[in-house]
Amino acid sequence: MSLRIRLRAILGSTALVAASAVPGFASTELHILHFNDFHSRIESISRFNSTCSDSDEAEGKCFGGAARLYTLATQMRAAIEAEGNPVILLDAGDDSQGSLFYTTYGGQVEADFLQRLQPDAMAVGNHEFDLGPAGLAVFLDTVSFPVLSSNIDVSGEPVLAGRVAPYTIIEEGDLRIGIVSALATDTPETASPGPTVLFSDEIEALNAAVAALQAEGAAPIIALTHVGYRLDQEIAAQVPGLAAVVGGHSHTFLSASDPARQGPYPTWVDSSDGSMVPVVTAGAYGKYLGHLVLELDDDLNVVYASGDAIVLNNEVTPDPEVLAWVDSLAGPIDEMRAQNVAETSAMIEGDRNVCRQVECTMGNLVADAMLARVADQGVTIAIQNGGGLRASIDEGMITMGEVYEVLPFQNTLATFQLTGANVVAALENGVSQLEDGAGRFPQVAGLHYTFDPAAPAGSRVSDVMVQADGEWVPIDPDATYGVVTNDYMRNGGDGYAIFRDSGMNAYDFGPDLADVLAAYLQANAPYQPYTDGRITRR
Repeated sequence: MSLRIRLRAILGSTALVAASAVPGFASTELHILHFNDFHSRIESISRFNSTCSDSDEAEGKCFGGAARLYTLATQMRAAIEAEGNPVILLDAGDDSQGSLFYTTYGGQVEADFLQRLQPDAMAVGNHEFDLGPAGLAVFLDTVSFPVLSSNIDVSGEPVLAGRVAPYTIIEEGDLRIGIVSALATDTPETASPGPTVLFSDEIEALNAAVAALQAEGAAPIIALTHVGYRLDQEIAAQVPGLAAVVGGHSHTFLSASDPARQGPYPTWVDSSDGSMVPVVTAGAYGKYLGHLVLELDDDLNVVYASGDAIVLNNEVTPDPEVLAWVDSLAGPIDEMRAQNVAETSAMIEGDRNVCRQVECTMGNLVADAMLARVADQGVTIAIQNGGGLRASIDEGMITMGEVYEVLPFQNTLATFQLTGANVVAALENGVSQLEDGAGRFPQVAGLHYTFDPAAPAGSRVSDVMVQADGEWVPIDPDATYGVVTNDYMRNGGDGYAIFRDSGMNAYDFGPDLADVLAAYLQANAPYQPYTDGRITRR
């Protein structure tokens, strides 16, 4: 039975791309299973990447989760091995941060799950440092597989010293597979590695690590990175000796079959040594498992590569033992969902029929909270889509569960810079589909604007004002402004392509927006909902 047929028998109609033999080459097939940016999605997720409800799970609408990922990875490994082919499982980092499992257990649950799953190697992600070096130490204390990064020096940090290797060699059949790794050098700005963890240039460090692996006779050599899709392609071009780059950090969805992809799987890059290097990454949140197949010639050079990102939908049955383990951990999380946050003196209006048409009290609250969180970074404008606000909150005590009902998508805070002209263009997008009640309507802070719903779309916005020295002044089309939004919008969601295409110095992986809102409510308790005329509808 072929690998393709065997896996279809195991997984039903779950998509799989198996390697095609290359005529004229004696070769070995190396199968690489990979995932990245799991971000604590221990429970299954909805299409919005938030925790899936029991009713949606019953209707087959959920994706991912630890139990599905365990099923697919374990069954694919077994099927590939049964075909007599070498297979490795790689984790490209950022298993931490993103759900109440992380908030409750401080990274221990993610580490425990990975120890069950047993990837052959894991890249250090920037969010592994969200709780400082001690956060990464949780993984190192728990797991028995290599945790790698070639461009960080942890020798001066007592809890990490000698515990993060620059590379490893995996012996799989007759292969001695080298794995090198690198972490984004802006991690000190996006997480909390502290002053004792030192960073060096990713490409320089990888070149040195590849040379060391070659000296040890390792081949093929795979770069397992947490630097993002753009830099992954630069690494493929500038680090000779690589057979493939398996990446994470940018949450990029590559596919050979899905038209919604952000790039082809694999993405081919011309290397400085004359070879072509496949680059792959598999979205985020445990929704996909990547499957890259490398055809190697007798000298272990890559002569062909194929594969795809496989969606973990309802066709993948969650592993019952892992599912029971997840359920056993949910008690304290349910308690957290019931925790009191702060009181509100009146109902906070979040109804879609209001917040997608005019200024609303929930829109002001969320936008104010976003801006307050990053104001010390020089950010002066907040824009939140009305469609991201999913509920109102009644007068009285607010629970954390209610906060998550308002903001269920587990979006993260995203910051970037934008010219004044592009801020106005973004507002035009936001009011362009009022007739349809579209979720793109912009709730704002640090900004005033007027719009005319009777005007043609694209020319509805006027009188855009920003603050300067405590005064409201007209926005300067040529000036550059710091903007905060959520990662969904920053990556082009709700028609905000201008954020994705024209935003400068973007960072999409800030704290969870629900946590930002809860902290703001606590700091301003008892909260008094208000509107102040920041949005005028003619």
